[in-house]
Amino acid sequence: MLLSLILLAVAFVGWSWLYPGAHDVLARNGLERISLFAPAGDEAKVDTAAGPGAAGRVRGRGQREALVILAPVEEGLVNDKLTAIGTGQAVRSVSVRTLVSGQIAEIPIRPGGKVEHGDVLIRLDAAEEELAVEKAKLTVNDAKAKVERLQSLVASRAASSVEADQAQNALESAKVALREAELDLSRRTVTAPISGSLGILSVNTGDYVTSQSEIARIDDRSEILIEFFVPERFTSGMEVGKQVTAIAISRPGETFEGQISEVDNRVDEASRTLRVRAQIANADDTLRAGMSFEVSVGFDGERWPTVDPLAIQWDSTGSYVWQVEDNKARRVNVTIIQRNAETVLVKADLSTGDEVVTEGVQSVRPGATVRVIGGADRPEASSPADQEPTAQRVSPDKAKSGDGA
Repeated sequence: MLLSLILLAVAFVGWSWLYPGAHDVLARNGLERISLFAPAGDEAKVDTAAGPGAAGRVRGRGQREALVILAPVEEGLVNDKLTAIGTGQAVRSVSVRTLVSGQIAEIPIRPGGKVEHGDVLIRLDAAEEELAVEKAKLTVNDAKAKVERLQSLVASRAASSVEADQAQNALESAKVALREAELDLSRRTVTAPISGSLGILSVNTGDYVTSQSEIARIDDRSEILIEFFVPERFTSGMEVGKQVTAIAISRPGETFEGQISEVDNRVDEASRTLRVRAQIANADDTLRAGMSFEVSVGFDGERWPTVDPLAIQWDSTGSYVWQVEDNKARRVNVTIIQRNAETVLVKADLSTGDEVVTEGVQSVRPGATVRVIGGADRPEASSPADQEPTAQRVSPDKAKSGDGA
């Protein structure tokens, strides 16, 4: 039984000495009377509660200075750049189809080449339509001759004006029929609706095609549209005209400048992303539709204090750091915004240039006096046995890498 009590006492003393928040835990549970290592700010309470003898013992321990290494608080930037993967599209793209059905009689163009608006792509067999046009022309000529003959008869009062009007109506109908026949004939020839690059044809001479058959695709690649998706938190920064930088995955090292040309009006409910299109120039025709791009968009970003990762401590209430002002330690609660390899961005009551403890945190107590190793108040050692470990305040460069004594 006695051995168990001794072990418990040793464990309690060790816990009180090594755990920085031991006094706070005891205080929250109403046991601050048995706290062995109360911070300097709490010595008066211990004096009143435990009597003069106990107060003297606690004061002696509370005045021990913790040896620490400090690192400055800096400022970090987050959410200042968005990078997304997008797919390139031609600024204009047309799928070419015929308006009528028929057999392909001729393909006068070369697949994969450049075409101009109005260039003939294919011709369908048009023998029947050509005959229909000739027949319609004959009908028009006959109607014209009849109108001229009746007009002369009306002038000599040999025919009535009603007959002349009927002949004129017949002429107009014949002209409409001629235009219809010419329209049917023109539809047997498929022309390029836009200027651009013609893709590989999916048909050959002699094939029978319908209005559902795709003949080819024409892309206007004078400019490339890159479609990409951004998380919903960036929606407010997506504006038409905003500058972007794009890198083609297949052409590393080359950068293309452009701007946002289209922004969707709603966030996709499934992916919680917003669809955006950016437009970049392609004057030398080096880019193709379907290529993948890495798109970068810059923002003003958010600025937060940054601390060395070694400065972040945890207890039951959350994360915190020890800030040192006038050689006094002050606990500052922090909320981690982003953790990087060399720094941690935090939301806290800290300013650029403040100093926080990175090493020696186990010995720091709230309000207690600390001594910076390598500081101006470092005592001179009189003998090797009395020498303190030497170090210096961590510079901004060293703070990022966590170097210390």
